[in-house]
Parts: sequence; structure tokens; C-alpha cells
Amino acid sequence: MSTFDKREEGFERKFAHDEELQFKADARRNKLLGLWAAELLGLSGDEADAYAKEVIKADFEEAGDEDVFRKVRRDFDAKGVDQSDHQLRRKMDELMTTAVEQIQNEA
Repeated sequence: MSTFDKREEGFERKFAHDEELQFKADARRNKLLGLWAAELLGLSGDEADAYAKEVIKADFEEAGDEDVFRKVRRDFDAKGVDQSDHQLRRKMDELMTTAVEQIQNEA
């Protein structure tokens, strides 16, 4: 195996590792977001956990965060939860930071 092949293989492994970490961070952020939103929606216990799972599942509709945003936004609107789009997006960003930190601390 040439040096170039070894280098290419190393980049491929790093890319796969980074993608796996991003997937885990997205899922963790969505769970945290779901639990936060559930509290604002007046859910607790098993209902809150079930709602968090719904938020995680919503992320599989399309690439990116818009599917998750739309799900929570719709649910907030349906229940009259007073959170602006800006507040919701900011919370998503904050929870992504938290999710990444949690995953890094687990490793």
C-alpha cells in the first residue's frame, strides 16, 4: 500500500468518524430539544419522553434542521406556546452545543 493510499484511507476513516459523531450530536440535540419543548407544552414523564422521540423521528424527514424546527413550531402554535422562531432556533443552537459537549465527555 502506497503512502497516498494510506493517507486516503486515513481521511476516509476520519470522515466516517466525524459523520457518526455529527449523527449522534444531532440525535442528542433533538432529544434535548424534545424534552425542553415537552416541558413548555405541559408534558412530563412518559409523555415527555414520547414527545422527545417524536422530535428525533422528525429529523429523518429531510436533510438539515428545518424538519425538526417545523415540528416543534407546529406543536407550539397548536398549544399556544409563546416562543418566537428566533427563540426556538437559538435554543436549537444552544442544545447542539450541549449535545456535542456531552458526547465528547462520554468518549
